[in-house]
Amino acid sequence: MRDIDVVVVGAGQAGLSGAYHLRRSGLEPDRDFVVLDHAPRPGGAWQFRWPSLTYGKVHGMHALPGMELTPAEGADARPSSEVIGAYFTAYERRFGLRVHRPVDVRAVREGEGGRLLVETSEGSWSARGLISATGTWDRPFWPRYPGQETFRGRQLHTADYPGPGEFAGLRVIVVGGGASGTQHLMEIAEVAADTTWVTRRPPVFREGPFGEEQGRAAVALVEERVRRGLPPRSVVSVTGLPLTEAIARARETGVLDRLPMFDRITPTGVAWDDGRMVETEVILWATGFRPAVSHLAPLGLREPGGGIRVEGTRAVRDERVHLVGYGPSASTIGANRAGRAAVREIRQLLEREPAVA
Repeated sequence: MRDIDVVVVGAGQAGLSGAYHLRRSGLEPDRDFVVLDHAPRPGGAWQFRWPSLTYGKVHGMHALPGMELTPAEGADARPSSEVIGAYFTAYERRFGLRVHRPVDVRAVREGEGGRLLVETSEGSWSARGLISATGTWDRPFWPRYPGQETFRGRQLHTADYPGPGEFAGLRVIVVGGGASGTQHLMEIAEVAADTTWVTRRPPVFREGPFGEEQGRAAVALVEERVRRGLPPRSVVSVTGLPLTEAIARARETGVLDRLPMFDRITPTGVAWDDGRMVETEVILWATGFRPAVSHLAPLGLREPGGGIRVEGTRAVRDERVHLVGYGPSASTIGANRAGRAAVREIRQLLEREPAVA
């Protein structure tokens, strides 16, 4: 058992932002706070992105606080996992954040003397505060449909997407109307024998500028759900998909002609109750992710609606716990702001009468 003021769980954009602001506030890594990350190397979830997602295709990537993101010439053609991974590596070194990895945080529960007990693969920590910045990558969402177990082809999720090359000459169904689904579909359509796009709702394509006012309105909609204790929706679910030149071309050529969600899966494809059927060798589930917060389960933070209710970043049921990169702060710029806000409240917590170790 080791005593510490603050444990930061996760070293993606949100966790590094929190760690930066903790250090800037006067706390020292490994003395006053510790950063635990279960990934094998710096880069957060970016290190697991598929090779064909080059840095030039990434939208809305913002620099971490205190250090500009200035990739070298030619970076747009390199995998985003390499470019952003190198940036995160340099960031950790520049600010001496001393991330512990790979460390799995198994549970956070009530400790002694008003402290939190953080149980990990590296041992246990007794902490006065916690920044949970675990994102969503570790919880891919797999919908369940009748007959799914009978399908004789391949099923995979965005989390396992290897790039378009493996689908050359195959018939592929892509399920999901978000940014990943459209990116996968447009790539695969160039090499596959046939593609079919299936979504639960008709996709909404956003034309025109998307400024600060529109961004604030979108984040407010996500934030409202979190305040009500409902599971957060992604920001893109309320902003729609930007109508880029590539998407416009794909719509013109019919690649982005979508079908409504099928009703069941057969051994050789999918079927609708109206009698329509599509045969395929691959079903790619681009169906998103859910917040990875199972380590917080012993604290009983969930509301009847299924989510964790937060005010700003603070869990309403436990003021010692802050969720950064959760719900409205899931974007890169949102995570930066949330990290600063969480540290401001945590410092106020630490300045009270010290909790007994």
